[in-house]
Amino acid sequence: MTPIMLELLLRSLWETVLMTVASGVISLVAGLPLGLALVVTARGGIAENLWINRMLGAVINGFRSVPFIILLVALIPLTRLIVGTALGTWAAIVPLAIAATPYYARIAEVSLREVDRGLIDAVRAMGGNRWTIVREVLVPEALPGIVAGFTVTLVTLIGASAMAGAIGAGGLGDLAIRYGYQRFETNVMIAVVAVLVILVCGIQWLGDRLVAKLDHK
Repeated sequence: MTPIMLELLLRSLWETVLMTVASGVISLVAGLPLGLALVVTARGGIAENLWINRMLGAVINGFRSVPFIILLVALIPLTRLIVGTALGTWAAIVPLAIAATPYYARIAEVSLREVDRGLIDAVRAMGGNRWTIVREVLVPEALPGIVAGFTVTLVTLIGASAMAGAIGAGGLGDLAIRYGYQRFETNVMIAVVAVLVILVCGIQWLGDRLVAKLDHK
């Protein structure tokens, strides 16, 4: 691989990492509260409200049902409104974050639902309010699952960011399409695939190690 191609590969790797991390952080900040809201407002939850629960569930399911490539195109007006353009790395972060947030919300919901009901009842019996239950029981007890779900979300975002390269978002996907596919440079395609595999394995390894440290069961 020539020095120019190596430079392009490193720049594309940085763009992919930037898209993945930025959209991942947004999905964590927005998705975890949504997951909590789904759990606490469910039937028998600490703040039961079936109307809110069903409305949130419908919105989340609606976004999750749209294929990412369609969502990517449909959100172009919103992307332009937020970042001023529909092309480039920063523009791709908007649809990536919007696609990942409901996905992560459902993963967080599953982890939060697995918290022992007896612990919640014990805190209630001691006079703990809803915020105390969320802060001291739900989130700490579900933390290993929350981190594991976030790891899966990051891995999914890497694949989605590569797909976003098809419409000029930059990153490894864009490099693979422009050089590996359109210019028939097989070595570039192989290099991109190898980097993606290493990146995914690295994120999964770090996530698994963190989950192992947090899991006190």
